[in-house]
Amino acid sequence: MPEASIRQVIICADDFAVHKSASLGIVQLARVGRISATSVMVLSPHWAHDVALLQDVRGQIDVGLHLDWTSDFAMAAGHGLTLGQAMRRALLGGFDASRARAAVEQQLDLFEARWGAAPDYVDGHQHVQQFNGIRQALVQVLARRYAALPRKPYLRISKSVPFGLNVKPAIMGAMGANALEKLAISGGVTSAVALFGIYDFKGDAARYARLMQHWLRQVTPGSILMCHPAQAAQPGDPIGVARLQEFAYLMGPAFAAALQQARVRPARGGEVLATQAPHPTPPLPRS
Repeated sequence: MPEASIRQVIICADDFAVHKSASLGIVQLARVGRISATSVMVLSPHWAHDVALLQDVRGQIDVGLHLDWTSDFAMAAGHGLTLGQAMRRALLGGFDASRARAAVEQQLDLFEARWGAAPDYVDGHQHVQQFNGIRQALVQVLARRYAALPRKPYLRISKSVPFGLNVKPAIMGAMGANALEKLAISGGVTSAVALFGIYDFKGDAARYARLMQHWLRQVTPGSILMCHPAQAAQPGDPIGVARLQEFAYLMGPAFAAALQQARVRPARGGEVLATQAPHPTPPLPRS
């Protein structure tokens, strides 16, 4: 297959450290080259010890911050809201700028304290990185905090095309995708071109395989295809069954065949985004 015909796509496993099963599954997928990025929930108490698992794949995949306002971890941290509450706040005036900046800085501090480097990128749990008030704070913090680095973390833009009766992509896009993209451009922060992999976490393994085949046909170079795998379904995890189904598919021969048929290769941001450089994230400068 000619290299020019291959579409390089960032295949990102979300929710590293949400629980141990997710962390183990994500690292296993990284080792066999089925994903090229993972997003970390640094407010989780699992982050402090699960970070050691990522050392085995350091430099092989992008490791980013999964900015969090809506999980139980965010509730425990003092700034959390339900997704419905967060959406209403974003639509009715937006989040307080100073409080949003403080929460962004806190999560970046927690990431750097364990990883020893800036995140390769930032996205958001339930796409909160795009919400009004949060998106402005995020771009401001990234542009200032990492101004001295050779590259700033890139951003996920949750902009996709609805498929069938699934209106979730349209809803998430309407919560600020275009606004975040404009802010990123004005702030000199790189962003991926689109997001695929949004669905309702319902259905069986066969349905997920069909959805993945559709996404692989549609993805554009430089876009992100997200997934939420875990080695096993955990009690209390509302999408635990879906995580297990995703992991089984992504590890199996059907996904490898689907990648080959669609001419898609998992790639890091540095390989596909114009202003990035394809090398491991440099250490943070000493203060």
